[in-house]
This record gives sequence, C-alpha cells and structure tokens, in this order.
Amino acid sequence: MKKFFLSLLLCNTLLVVNAQDIDIKGKIIDDLGEPLSGANVIIKGTSKGAISNFDGEFSIIAPPTGILLFSSLGFASKEIKINNRTYISVQLDASAQQLAGMVVVGSRGQARTKLETASPVDVISIATQSINMPQLGLAEMLVASAPSFSAFKSQGGDLSSSVDPPTLRGLAPNQMLVLINGKRRHTSALLAASQTGSPANAVDMSFIAPESIDRVEILRDGASAQYGSDAIAGVMNVVLKKGTNKFSGSLTMGGYPNKAPDLSDTDVSEESQALLSDTEADGLNYQLSTNYGIGFENGGYLNLTGTYRQAEKTIRPNISDATPYGEAYLNNQRTDTQGNIIITNPELIAAQASGNTALASDLTTDAGLMAARGLTSKDFSTYAGSAGSKLGVISYNMALPISGETEFYSFGDFGYKYTDAFSCFFRRPAQADRANFDLYPNGFRPQIETTQTNIGFTSGIEGKLGDFDFDFSNTYGRNKMTYDMFNTFNASLQSASPTAMNLGTHSFYQNTMNFDISRYYDDILSGFNIAIGTELRVENYKILAGQAESYEAGDAGIYTATEDNEALIGPDGFPLEDLNSEPIVDVNGDPVILEYAGVSQSFNKVYSPNCQCFRGFAPGNESDAYRSVTAAYLDMELDVTKKWFVSTAFRTENYSDFGGVFTGKFATRYSIFDNFAIRGSFSSGFRAPSLQELNYSHTYTFFVGLDPFDGTLYPNTSTAAKALGIPKLTEEKSTNLSIGFTTKLFNKLELTVDAYAIDIKDRIFETSEFDASDAPVLEPIIGSGLAAFRINGGDVKTKGIEIVANYNDRIGDGMLGLMVSGVFRENTFENSNVPDLNTVLSDADVEGKYVNRSSIGQFETGTPNTTLIGSATYSLGKWSSMLRGSFFGEVTTLDNTLNDAGLYDDQTFSSEFITDIGITYKATEHISLTVGGNNIFNNYPDILIAANRGFYLYSNYQQGSNGSYYFGRLSFSF
Repeated sequence: MKKFFLSLLLCNTLLVVNAQDIDIKGKIIDDLGEPLSGANVIIKGTSKGAISNFDGEFSIIAPPTGILLFSSLGFASKEIKINNRTYISVQLDASAQQLAGMVVVGSRGQARTKLETASPVDVISIATQSINMPQLGLAEMLVASAPSFSAFKSQGGDLSSSVDPPTLRGLAPNQMLVLINGKRRHTSALLAASQTGSPANAVDMSFIAPESIDRVEILRDGASAQYGSDAIAGVMNVVLKKGTNKFSGSLTMGGYPNKAPDLSDTDVSEESQALLSDTEADGLNYQLSTNYGIGFENGGYLNLTGTYRQAEKTIRPNISDATPYGEAYLNNQRTDTQGNIIITNPELIAAQASGNTALASDLTTDAGLMAARGLTSKDFSTYAGSAGSKLGVISYNMALPISGETEFYSFGDFGYKYTDAFSCFFRRPAQADRANFDLYPNGFRPQIETTQTNIGFTSGIEGKLGDFDFDFSNTYGRNKMTYDMFNTFNASLQSASPTAMNLGTHSFYQNTMNFDISRYYDDILSGFNIAIGTELRVENYKILAGQAESYEAGDAGIYTATEDNEALIGPDGFPLEDLNSEPIVDVNGDPVILEYAGVSQSFNKVYSPNCQCFRGFAPGNESDAYRSVTAAYLDMELDVTKKWFVSTAFRTENYSDFGGVFTGKFATRYSIFDNFAIRGSFSSGFRAPSLQELNYSHTYTFFVGLDPFDGTLYPNTSTAAKALGIPKLTEEKSTNLSIGFTTKLFNKLELTVDAYAIDIKDRIFETSEFDASDAPVLEPIIGSGLAAFRINGGDVKTKGIEIVANYNDRIGDGMLGLMVSGVFRENTFENSNVPDLNTVLSDADVEGKYVNRSSIGQFETGTPNTTLIGSATYSLGKWSSMLRGSFFGEVTTLDNTLNDAGLYDDQTFSSEFITDIGITYKATEHISLTVGGNNIFNNYPDILIAANRGFYLYSNYQQGSNGSYYFGRLSFSF
C-alpha cells in the first residue's frame, strides 16, 4: 500500500512538471453584485473542481482551452470557455428551480432535484449551513435540520454514552442504512441501548467529520430493494467534498453555563434545591477542523480533512434521600470476615477520647459526619450528564483519471475516540456489600471509559464499458472498542481488588465488494435507465474477555474452618456477624459450627462480586462470529413522458447464517401541472439480525447462599434458549407505503407533503428475565440464575405525515431563507409473537415477559411523535445569521411493575421548545467570526416523578438536560 501511494505521488509530480495547464483565478457574484461564497467550479469532463471563498473568489488549474462549469444552490448554472484567460469574472442569476439541488440517493439513473424524486429526500448542505450552527457533530446538525431524523445522546447508562445512534421515522437505529458517497458504512461494534424499545448496533456518526462533507441526502422511504438490509426506514447518504486549491477550517469553543432551573414547584426538597442550584459552568469543549484540496494536472483531486474535538463532562446530579453512611458505619460496628472491628468513623473515636460529648453525639449522625469531612448530600449523588470525550478523525476523498472515460477513486477515514462517563450509581458507604473503608472511606462513583479506533476505506474504478457505465469497488470498515472502568473495585475481593479494570473488547469489521453496471437510453420514450449489480459482503464480530477481577466472584467474605467443629466466634467472644451486623447463629441462637477444618465454610459477608457498576465480559461471553452475504439487484427507471416517471427495483440476498430474502419496490411521480406533482411508492423490505444481535452475551453475578449464580443475556443458539423454546432470530420483514405531493408556489416557495405507513413483522426485542420457577427446564442450566434473550418479539407499525417548506427571496440587499418542517407520527405495537415456551406461567404472564410493557412504551411513546423545526437565515454584506426553533412533542414512559397502590408509575413529559442562534461577521477577506448558542433560553425538560427518580432527575428523551450552550467560532479560508 505504501509503494502504491508513493507511485501515485510520483506520477502526479511528473504530470505537474510537464503540464501545459494554466492557473486561473476569478470571482463569482450574484445578480446583485454580491460575492457568492460556496459556489462550485468544475472543469467540464473531469471531477476536478474548486469552491469559492467568502469573497466569492476561486482559483483552479485547468487546460487553457477547457470549459468551466459554475453552480450554486439557488442559482442557475453557467458554462464558460476559458480561452487562455487567467482571470474570469462570473455572475450567477438567482433561480428558484435550482434551490432544490441535485439528488443522488434513491436512484441509479439521471440525477434529479429533490422536488423531482419519486420518494421524499432531504438535502442538507453541511458545507454552507455549518458556519452558523452551534452543533459540532454531524448527528447533532442533522437533528437540528431534519425532524424525521433523531440521534439519542445518552446522559448515562453504562456503555450507551459511547455512541450516538441515529434513527429515522421513530424506528430503530439499525433500521436506517448509512452510505458514504453511495457506499455502505459499517456500524459500531457496540450493541447499545436505544430509545426505540431495544438495543441496536448503529453507525457512529461522530467519526464522519462535518468539515469533510458537502451535503447529506436523507431518503425518507424504504429502500431495501435498492440497497439491501437495514434500509427499512430509509437511507442517509453522505456526499464528501471534492473542492481543491483551498485551505479552510474553523476553531470552535463553547460550554454550558449550567444554570439549574427553578424547582420550587416540585417535590424536590429545599435542601436539595439549594445544592442543585450551586453550580458552575461545565462541558467546556473545543474543536479544530481543517480541510484542504489538492488539484492534479490530469484532472484528479485529493481532498483532506482533519478534526480534533475535546469535551469535558457535564454533571446533572440527582440527590438521593438514602442514608450515606448508616448506623453501623457511624458507630464503628462493622467487622471483617474474621470478626475484627473495622474503624470507619475515626472522628468519633477522637471526639470521645477528647471528652467532647456534643461533638461525639453529632458525629453519630450522617449530617454530622458529612460536615466533619466537608461533604454534602450532593457528593453522594448520582451524576447524569454528557460524557467527556477526545475525538480525532483524519479523512480523505480522491479521484484520479485513468483514461478519458475511466477513473480511479478512493475515500476513507481513520478515527480515535476516548469517552469517560459518569454512567453508574454512587456506591454509598451504607451499602455494606459493596463498601471498603481502606479504598473508599466515603464511598465511590464508578466511571466507565471506552477507547475506540475506527477505520473506513473505499477504493474503486468507474467509467465506461462500451455504452454502459460501470462501477467496481471495495469498502472495508472496522470498529474496535475497548471498555475499562476506574474508581471502582470488586467487593468480593475487598482490599486485594484493583480499582481500575479492563472489562473487555468488542470489534466488528465489514468488507463489501460491489460491481454495478447501468445504461441510459434517451430514445426509449422520454428516457430509460437500467442498472444491475452484485454485492459480496463479509462480516466478523468479536468479544474478547476482560481481566479476571472484572468478572470473577472472590472469596473475601468466606470464612473457612481452621479446626474441626469450630464455632463462628469472633475475637470479642461473640458470634461473627454478617454484613448487616447481625450475629451468625443457628435456629437455637447459638454460634454456627463448622465441622471440618479446611473444608467447611461460612459465607459471613456476602460481598457483591464482579467489577462494580458493570461486570466485565467473561470467557463464557466471548464470541468470534463470521458470516457472508451475497446479493444481486435489478433497477429500472422510465420517464414515460416528460411528466410521468416510474421506477422499479428487485433485490435478492442470501445470508450464510439464516438464508435468503427477496424484496421489491415500485415508485412513481406525475406532474399534474408545471409546479405541482404527486408521488408515491410501495416496497417490501427486510433487516437481517446483525452479528451483534446474534452473538452478544453479557452476564452479572449474584449469590444465593454460598453459591454464585449468573444473570445472563444469552444468544439464541445457547442451550438455555433451546431448552426454553426460544427460536433462532430471523430477519425483520417490512412493507412501506408512501404517497405525497410536491409544489412550487410563487416561484419561491417549495412545499413537499408526504404520508407514510411502515409495517414491520418480527421486530427484534429483548425479553425480561426468566428463572427456574418460571421454567423448570432451565434449572439444570442456570440453577438459581436468570436468563434473558433477544427475540423476534412482535409486529409493529409506524405511520405519519412529513411536511417540508422552503422559501428563499431577496429582502433589501440581502438574501432571506425560511424553512419550516415537521413530522406527525404514530407508533403502534400491534401484537406479540410468542412461541410455545416451556414454562409454567400463564399465557398472559409469558406474553408480559416476552415483550415487556416498558419496551412497548419505549417504541410507542418513548420519543416525540411530533417534531417541528422552523428556521430563518439572512445574509447581508459581511453579515449572516441563523435563528432556529425546535419543538418536541410529549413523551410517555411506561413502567413494568405495579406499585403498592396497584398502579404503574407511568409518566408523561410535557412538550418542549428550544431556540438556537448563530451570527457571523466576515472580519477580513479570509477570516469570519461567529457567536451563538443552542437552547439559548436554558429550557430544561420535566423532572421524573419520585418513584422513577433513580439515575436521572430529568427526562432524557427530548432536548436532554444539559441546558443552554453558547459558543464562539473562528472560521478561515485561504
């Protein structure tokens, strides 16, 4: 590989030396004479190009007899012959027809505007919009721009904060396919919790640097027949920059003021309110992004991007009323396994020794000891909030002409990400089963950290084979994630335990080879395109075990007899005590007798085993699974007339681990008037269970008497699954119906309205836990343990209406852009698909465990069913600005367990509205300054009811609980 790139570099150097091309500079203005930034300049017949800077200036090396193509969103394109000129001035005229932009995703034929497509497509110009946006990552930018798109950002929950899984139309993260330049993107190795009812593996959007992107196309329609598995909800295609001869970038710095909301009308105590309002700014972050394009004399290009982002944690505590220390701790009543007293309150002993009875009395209370140690209840609280992170990404996009009609292309990225999250409950000293005075005298807050390396690499050749266009490519992607914890320990090892542990490593790689061929016939009716292609994909998923201390059950609490018939009596002559400081005695109240020296044992202290907060992956959880996928498709598009377009696609895929599928799609569009068209589609789709879903396994350990037992999420191929009657996972099957219209009003207002309905059969969920009393057949396998499984749990449906309106016009000497978009959606869990399980439970109880009430609630109402976004942009001279409002509808969570009153602790969270702003001033020819904010009015979501207030204080499914964010940005272009 190294020799290959060196050869390429040498070839291009020779081409530069011997070239006869000339260096052309120029300026692009609009029809009012204002500089036009972000305009594209392409040498006709090549992929080589440039982009105009803030002053509308461009520079490009081109043949003296060539032709330059000039284009910009919202303006009519123009071709200009070079004719040996070294400076060219160009004026582009505003054109409402061009505002839609050209769309690639969803079609293998002629490019069309988003108003001309048969299925709804959002086109988000990241390259032009990002300068005024407070969001730094691609996922956050898309959430702020497209109401059907969501990316849940966990503010706690073990490993979930390591990845921001994207979703479309309220469906699962792995039911949306992500493409880069039209090629399938690999997913994360992590099977992470999602807000849509079940854990899912998803593309980690943070490794796609916004600075490398020209635009993002979101196809809001089922597309499995066109692109294969995962495209049930739709497809997102990221189109990378091709610009050359320009060095640009930005430095952004920001943070959260962390001003707590007014909680005076809530049931939060006044003391807790005072502590919660005592805040300081947090989540400080910065990001440096750069992009540079190199143009080669043979018409090729190399576009490079580098991004580094660092963010501190945000902390949004939930103060618990639970006792921090407890009576035994406060009064030095705890003993070790051999009965020796553990001094946990040395301050009390010192006060008693000095004769200060008042202080001694005070030190036997939680409040008194906390005050003596300079602590408050907030120090014992659980911390929710965004993870701290360090992210670095280097990416490239390149093309090199091989001949007049053939081109080599390649693009890829390498990324590194480290996250450090408060994803665990605080372990209080009062919790004797997970306490150790030597290591953590005031308890501890375990922290989980992940280290990821991510690589994506695509190379291919495209060109002409006679009258046919062809594209042969190979895409390799790999994500590796290592899990660690610190500020923790394995209580069953007590002081011998390490306080930092490796929990294990997951990795996923995917290699996809594609060959596509197509031909366009302009003499068949008004145009006909046919495309056929094949795909071969190989995948591998691995789980590697962590260090032994992270998953083992130690013996620190076990007492082994040192002599025959030994009575369990401590050094003080009294019976040994358990963790609750209760004497260990027999039914007669006498000390327990251990009969045999070195053999008989007593579990005096039932310390919690494994790494606290998250058990490491054990050898029994390890996996190394492979599969291959072969596919072929046929895609046809026909312009029956200039007003009527129809398309159809068929695809077959075969999976080595579960068999084959066949899908199809039909779509059409008809222009009733010049500015009004109706469109619709019907398709069948599928999603193959991922290797992560098929093979992920995790276990936690608990004790029953002296014996440790495991609670395990088992793969469906396990002995436990077979005994219970859990079937193997099969593909999710879907049908997708869409109908809508597009129109242009007053030649300035674009409006699209689309209604859709998606039915999904055999949607994958996770069961609740089964034990041997539920299913006696499990007793030989799990003993007194617990077992859960992933299952094709039920059929679901989502339907909705999506509206997008864009208005662009000149107001005075400036350009005004207005956008209003919204989605009104309803998700429904239709029914459970419960097989005949080997249990003694009633049918109703089995159904309740198979897909539980909470999971159903997450899918149906766990995300806003109504989302509205309205934005206004205005540019005038050196100034440009953006104002955006986002509305998130109600969210309802459902509980699984009846409370003492025989009711469920369900909760509905009220709708929310936030406001973003960005204002940019072009200070010099090359420098711009931007200030702004996200959620600038510091709107927090509702707090949870007391019964649900465990880890979180606030709802986490709308705008999150970080509050307002403000930023400053320095942008440059040379």
